[in-house]
Amino acid sequence: MRRTWGGVLNDAVFTDDFKDMVIVRDIDLYSLCEHHVVPFRGKVHIGYIPNGKVLGLNKLARVTDFFARCLQVEERLTNEIAQGLMDAVGALGVVIEATHMCMRGVEKSGATTVTGVSSETFNRAPAQPSWPT
Repeated sequence: MRRTWGGVLNDAVFTDDFKDMVIVRDIDLYSLCEHHVVPFRGKVHIGYIPNGKVLGLNKLARVTDFFARCLQVEERLTNEIAQGLMDAVGALGVVIEATHMCMRGVEKSGATTVTGVSSETFNRAPAQPSWPT
């Protein structure tokens, strides 16, 4: 049976008055490049401003895994994680830092690609020292 997006959050969105940024860094990421069908791996950093709703912290890793489970490109993966979480909790930012094995052919397998998506509200928030820039 195929899992749905709603099943990943599993009602783990809670009402809370916390108003400052929540950041989870260094979530392990493993996926397959849809162009070359070879692995890419990296770290996902997710930050959000609760606006009355907080997520169970493990759900951020589960959301990452849910979208990374299929053939992907990093840019779309970043957008899918961001859009899914924006729908659930509102303003947020997502940054992915990944190493792609498909860079091997040009002998640059150690190169890191960084992609990011953030909402306008998130961008206006005061800078956070632990948010990747």
